[in-house]
Amino acid sequence: MPVLPRLPFRHFHRIAWLAAIMTASTIVFGGFVRLSDAGLSCPDWPTCYGRAAWPQAPSEIIDHAQLKIRPLETHKAWREQVHRFLAGMLSLEIFALALMAARRRRLGVAQVVTAAVLVALAIPLYMRGQHVAASVLALIGEGILLVAAWRWSSASAPGGAGDLARVAMLTLAMIIFQALLGMWTVTWLLKPIVVMGHLLGGLATFGLLVWMAWRATQLPITLVDARALKRVLGVGLGLLVVQIALGGWVSANYAALACGGGSWRMANFPQCVGQWWPPHDFHEGFTLWRGIGVDYEGGVLDGASRIAIQMAHRLMAIVLACWLAFCALRLWRQPGMRGWGAGLLVALLAQVTLGILNVKLALPLGVAVLHNAGAVVLLFVLVSLLARLRTPE
Repeated sequence: MPVLPRLPFRHFHRIAWLAAIMTASTIVFGGFVRLSDAGLSCPDWPTCYGRAAWPQAPSEIIDHAQLKIRPLETHKAWREQVHRFLAGMLSLEIFALALMAARRRRLGVAQVVTAAVLVALAIPLYMRGQHVAASVLALIGEGILLVAAWRWSSASAPGGAGDLARVAMLTLAMIIFQALLGMWTVTWLLKPIVVMGHLLGGLATFGLLVWMAWRATQLPITLVDARALKRVLGVGLGLLVVQIALGGWVSANYAALACGGGSWRMANFPQCVGQWWPPHDFHEGFTLWRGIGVDYEGGVLDGASRIAIQMAHRLMAIVLACWLAFCALRLWRQPGMRGWGAGLLVALLAQVTLGILNVKLALPLGVAVLHNAGAVVLLFVLVSLLARLRTPE
């Protein structure tokens, strides 16, 4: 029997699953916020026009300086602020997991609390305009968590196979960095590299929580060739991360309809603007840094650059679909794994279909949000298998 990790707390696995579900919900709702063009509806952070919630009318605005930056759109502002509330509740759950996981490590609880206090102190400093001091405090807090996770990874773990402490610390560090990315998304006016990073950070947080939840649940799947199967799935996970990054780049640069869309009669899929390989500009399309101070809402790239981004996303989708189909076939042929293979294949086909519908139907909000959710489902399947597969001992 494989050696299972000793749980740091009786209900640790339940809290981890709750946090994973909350993370998935926050990611999907964040996609809804971004795709409904509500990402800048609150021009300040973490408040919204100076309010903890959001103003219902201009007369309720506290910070009138923000009104000069962006007119109030209440029907959008609530979406952005609710997304922040969800992220805040998720942060508390992950903080609790880190506290529970670190309690058996020397000075573990003290390091978690110190990092959290530093980050908490950084928020009011940022709101007062002391951005450098706020950044220094937040980075020190991040450093404490990362150093602890690195040191613990090389130390003997209480309880045998590991006490999940280092993963919990990495997850807490990730959610803090996510908060910074959320702040920069607003203050840097939807800068594409930040928007893409925010999406990747959310999915990385989800992946860490799913891995931790499965390990804490202690339901391993024992297979003789588990090691080889995990290598195949690991490649699939790497390809999925690349494709998610490209999808985030497509969304951040408003390139989803670069090849045309809105009519079933238009030759926009599988062709692009009526051609198999239309004029494109990969260099301009994949320039990651363009400075600060540019308002990126609506996109700033020309047609050729957006076509390059869309074509890269499509080509990578073909590579990923082929590899995940191969993974599904490997799982189907493995005794006792047919359910996982069928589930992976269904999720893959649904995601491909939603991607095509996004183009054909001119990016309807519901379909686009489901496409985001599809990435979450694929990530869940792959991370779940990697967390549970074990070789017999």
